[in-house]
Amino acid sequence: QVQLVESGGGLVQPGGSLTLSCSASTRSFGDYVIGWYRQAPGKQRELVTTIGTDYSLFYDDSILGRFTISRDNVQNKVYLQMDALKPEDTAVYFCRLGNANYKWYDYWGQGTQVTVSS
Repeated sequence: QVQLVESGGGLVQPGGSLTLSCSASTRSFGDYVIGWYRQAPGKQRELVTTIGTDYSLFYDDSILGRFTISRDNVQNKVYLQMDALKPEDTAVYFCRLGNANYKWYDYWGQGTQVTVSS
C-alpha cells in the first residue's frame, strides 16, 4: 500500500503564502496522476487541483491564479504553492494518487492543516 505524507501547513494571515508538499512511497510515482484535495470544517472533501503524468494541469475556479501545483518525479513529491491566501482556504489539505485515466485510489495521508486568519 502506498503511504502518503503531507506537510507544510500552518497558520498564515490573509494574503500570505504557504507551500505544501506530499511525499509518496512508491517506485512508480511518475505513472500516477496527483491531486490535492481539501476539507474545511463541516464540509465534504473537495478536489482543488491535479497534475497529470504529462504535467497537464487542472485548477478549481476557487484557487485559479493563486495556487500552483508541481511535481518532482525523482523525489517522489508533489507541491502546492499557495499565494494570496484567503480565510476560505482554511482546511485540511490532502494529496491523492490516481491512474492515468484519473481513477483515484483510496489512499489517504493524515493531511496538513492550513489556517488563514488574522
